[in-house]
Amino acid sequence: MKSRREFLKKAGVAVAAAGPATLAAPYVKAQAPIKWRLQTYAGAALAEEVVKPCVEKFNKAANGQMEIELYTADQLVPTGELFRAMQQGTIDAVQSDDDSMNSPVDIKVFGGYFPFASKFSLDVPTLFYKYGLAEIWDEAYAEVGVKWLSAGAWDPCNFSTNKPIKSLADLKGLRVFTFPTAGKFLEQFGVIPVTIPYEDTPVAMQTGEIDAVAWSGITEVHTVGWEDTVKYFLTNNISGGWCGSFFANADRWKEVPEHLKTLWSVCMDSSHYHRLHWYWGGEAALRAGGSPLELTTIPAEEWKTVEDKAMEFWDEIATQSERNAKVVKILKDYQAVMAKAGSPYREG
Repeated sequence: MKSRREFLKKAGVAVAAAGPATLAAPYVKAQAPIKWRLQTYAGAALAEEVVKPCVEKFNKAANGQMEIELYTADQLVPTGELFRAMQQGTIDAVQSDDDSMNSPVDIKVFGGYFPFASKFSLDVPTLFYKYGLAEIWDEAYAEVGVKWLSAGAWDPCNFSTNKPIKSLADLKGLRVFTFPTAGKFLEQFGVIPVTIPYEDTPVAMQTGEIDAVAWSGITEVHTVGWEDTVKYFLTNNISGGWCGSFFANADRWKEVPEHLKTLWSVCMDSSHYHRLHWYWGGEAALRAGGSPLELTTIPAEEWKTVEDKAMEFWDEIATQSERNAKVVKILKDYQAVMAKAGSPYREG
């Protein structure tokens, strides 16, 4: 008791010396929360799976210190203007592929669906985090005032059409909504790439403005309602996994405390993980009878023509910059390892 009285007595003297102003100062729990506006390339229905859960987890775990407001495809700015809007600070962050958001970096061609760069969705994170693409992406975006944050895989790139595709000849004259680089590659087979707002796709299919979409696998076709406007699904794909990333305005990223950066990194990883099993299981279940679409296939020996042309396309892209050449070499080295590993990585 004597010790306790001495402590209280000394504490009282210290408080008195500090003066009344100190006693009146309020206790501030935290600064005003950091607010971010993040726009995804995905439409509202797809965003429910590919980004909304991780944003909700982050907002809950951030405990009032930071809040991310989520906007879906074209809601604030058109998808093709996402990069510029983020760079200028109109929006704070983006979830998209480099290609469709028109990034002013040489490596943008590898975002989205770079022809035959991946066979399975797991190829994408392996290429980034084991084969060095992450460091290359970080370097490229640092040059243009944007912070590249994290990459992951989505679904494969198949054709969903209103007429059956059973040979390469059936692709000729097909007006297709697809990604810029994929469209450029497919032009040599007679495909006519068409650019439209994402949300206009169903109407464009119904009016005949487009004949097909080469934008996704069958899970997305089912989820976003395109299943009601197409009749056929081509099982051949030009990529086994869409490559997309999270980005942020570099200055806004610097303002975020380290513990919240770490939290957002964990939430982005949870988003990547969810998509891996959601798409993998969804593609199989829908192709096995869960979708009303009729499946068609171009024979493997004929489809090999497309695969061979992709290797020529790779070499063409490699000539565009030293950094692109480095990425193409990584892709080739990776393909060689997968082929040597054999099944289940690649067929023998």
